[in-house]
Amino acid sequence: MSALVGIALSGLALTASLAFLTWLASLARHDASLIDRMWSVFIVGAGLVYFALLPVQTVRGLWMAVLGAAWSVRLCLYITWRNWGHGEDRRYQAIRARNQPNYGFKSLYLVFALQAVLAWIVSAPFLAGMAAARPMGLLDALGAALALFGIFFEAIGDAQMARFKADPKSAGQVMDRGLWRYTRHPNYFGEACVWWGIWLMAMGGAGWSGAWSIVSPLLMTVLLLKVSGVHMLEADIGERRPAYRDYIARTNAFLPGPVKDGRRKAQ
Repeated sequence: MSALVGIALSGLALTASLAFLTWLASLARHDASLIDRMWSVFIVGAGLVYFALLPVQTVRGLWMAVLGAAWSVRLCLYITWRNWGHGEDRRYQAIRARNQPNYGFKSLYLVFALQAVLAWIVSAPFLAGMAAARPMGLLDALGAALALFGIFFEAIGDAQMARFKADPKSAGQVMDRGLWRYTRHPNYFGEACVWWGIWLMAMGGAGWSGAWSIVSPLLMTVLLLKVSGVHMLEADIGERRPAYRDYIARTNAFLPGPVKDGRRKAQ
């Protein structure tokens, strides 16, 4: 157990180091939203530390590392590409405005240290699953399938939104096509699927002794729904974009579902 604690703390040390370096870059760029590009790297970086430091590397651990890395690299590159040249995200501008003066220093603990700790917590299933010696079974297959589904669902949603924004004809319109017809946040739903899938793999390896790692998908789901995801993005969007109110009325926020009324025009 003491060895696992040491390995876990090594993962925390990595997330803290990456967060500190990102904070230094944010000071130079005057852009705390750089953290969004690194968030997925924090989580999976901790997982890769666990995989490297554990005395035995299992097939399950390798699959978890590959799935996590695929999710992380894709998301990091996409957010970097999407935000390139746009400056600090308005959500972080609001945090900056609320915490003057000396926001540069305050952001170290308000944004970067906080997200480093949260990322470390989210990485919990990697430790639980990678340390387990059980052979892979049905639960692992179900978890891997759910995580892979989530990666593709999130990627498809992001690609559809990117094409929509790149089309000059879309100016002033609400994106309600493709996956966005059935959920207002397919990217967040896909991301939640990834972490519930990774947790199922941890359970497949560790059994009930790894149930504690459910803190990871629960925390990720709460963050996506109530903190930095749906709630924050939609807090004032109905005022800024009146057409979005109708979209909210007819489309589920998170779980995909049918259009709720017949007002949506056929595409």
